[in-house]
Amino acid sequence: MNKTTTTITAACIGGLLATPLFASPEEDRELWQTYFEQRFPQVEKADFVNGVYSIDPVGRENWEAIEEFPPYEAAISDGEEMWNTPFANGKTYKDCFPDGPGVAGKYPYWDKEKGMVMTLPLAINNCREANGEDPLKYKKGPIADILAYMTYESRGQVVDVEIPEDDPRALEAYEQGKQFYFARRGQLNFACASCHISSSGTTLRTEILSPALGHTTHFPVYRSKWGEMGTLHRRFSGCNKQVRAKPFEAQGEEYRNLEYFMTYMNNGLELNGPGARK
Repeated sequence: MNKTTTTITAACIGGLLATPLFASPEEDRELWQTYFEQRFPQVEKADFVNGVYSIDPVGRENWEAIEEFPPYEAAISDGEEMWNTPFANGKTYKDCFPDGPGVAGKYPYWDKEKGMVMTLPLAINNCREANGEDPLKYKKGPIADILAYMTYESRGQVVDVEIPEDDPRALEAYEQGKQFYFARRGQLNFACASCHISSSGTTLRTEILSPALGHTTHFPVYRSKWGEMGTLHRRFSGCNKQVRAKPFEAQGEEYRNLEYFMTYMNNGLELNGPGARK
């Protein structure tokens, strides 16, 4: 697909291909958000940041009980220690992020100089390498800890991803992320949209499938299934494995463009990470 391909119509949201039309990202976003507001009219728009717990009353009760003593508190504490610990050269993360740790709302963004989508985990590792430190692995461990701290400090910031009109490469990255979201893959022939748009709110085995709106707002997350913290790209990899498709590299172009698209769809919602999920 390129920038002239499928618009997100009700048919496309249902998992079908629509007639190719010109559609701007903002038209996509408006249709996307309206779809979920109409599909789940009982849910306040702002509450979609809570994922499946916005539509599952029983699960929400359990989740709210867990949030009384959130399992991600240790990660926030460890991440704060990382933030304040000098590198070997005496500098700290603040030298790379002068506006402080609460900058998650600025990511992802289109980096014109590099010609690519810049995510917060990638920026963290760029900072480390610029200061002579080894990069962190992208799925779990210390990267999830410092992300937990930085996203915690960013809570309440409104998602406002921009696609610069003066650089067509940015729109192409968005379109590639959109294509990824709707492309079927793996032995099960599922797309991201198969579960989280057309089947959102239905039950798969014993699990209610969460709506796609709000999916990027609460990462990193502590998943009971993992028994630890994990990043958004770890979740992308897990979803690909579940449909029996080979996952892409965490922080590779495919997943960064996917994050760019998905986060743009959440424009106007508030960040509420880190989170806790099953």
